Amino acid sequence: MRACVLDRPRMPLRCAAVPDPRPGPGQLLLRVAACAVCRTDLHVVDGELPEPKPQVIPGHEIVGRVVEAGPGASRFRTGERVGVPWLGFACGECRFCRAGRENLCQQARFTGYQIDGGYAELTVADERFCFALPESYSDAEAAPLLCAGLIGHRALRMAGDARRIGLYGFGAAAHIVAQVARHEGREIFAFTRPGDTAAEAFARQQGAIWAGPSDAPGPVPLDAAILFAPVGALLPAALRAVDRGGTVVCAGIHMSEIPAFPYELLWHERCVRSVANLTRRDGEEFLALAPRVPVRSTVETLPLGRANEALARLRAGAVAGALVLVP
Repeated sequence: MRACVLDRPRMPLRCAAVPDPRPGPGQLLLRVAACAVCRTDLHVVDGELPEPKPQVIPGHEIVGRVVEAGPGASRFRTGERVGVPWLGFACGECRFCRAGRENLCQQARFTGYQIDGGYAELTVADERFCFALPESYSDAEAAPLLCAGLIGHRALRMAGDARRIGLYGFGAAAHIVAQVARHEGREIFAFTRPGDTAAEAFARQQGAIWAGPSDAPGPVPLDAAILFAPVGALLPAALRAVDRGGTVVCAGIHMSEIPAFPYELLWHERCVRSVANLTRRDGEEFLALAPRVPVRSTVETLPLGRANEALARLRAGAVAGALVLVP
């Protein structure tokens, strides 16, 4: 099969013919129909996440069709369409798993990082961590729901009942979250790279009532802010933007160093928290909610062989919505 392989972090992906994978016990062999390009892929490729699987195939927003089931796998039929997310395995036995917090499992393994992912024509996945997908979405439209949508959904829940929400970084996740928040009667304020008028316009198209530069305060105090941009300097900026009792949610898996800031920014019961990974319950809840909103994914498709180009555009912030690789 054709696949894009990371031979070494901070090097371009190598697109080449590699052996076809085979499904083990409880696994599905999937023919990849689409795989969205996520900022976490960029963190893996750029060496910001430590110790990836040697010669890993990135990609964790996978839409595929079942080609073959391994021994004991019976949840999905041959030909059925399924989604594969970031969380590829959890032990099910540790105190976090038993408490319904499998996203914090210390034995967890992740697709496109410790398990080969979807920048390929074929992949294998543990059927327990695959999702049935809403029929109303095409393959390309469904792919960003599997991380941008799921992590955005979890981050929005961490913001509680906040009515005025600031989104810092308006990419794949934010453009989905904005639609859900608007559906729930909330107000979205989009904070984008200074001077990026295209991102401001895109945010307004997705329902933001205000869009402006991230280095300036918004027009009103916020109840909560969600940081999708992996820029540590935005944390104190977001704390300045939220009102007393407000929450700042850091939704990324990696962030640059956070600069020192005065305690007065945190005082008055402001709260900072992170979001780690996802649970299968998150996935089931969001994939049921998305068609009801309805969430509309803005996507641009590229052939698999242009994966390095897709990553470069994401790195440069030159993407509206999500890029999706199609084998």
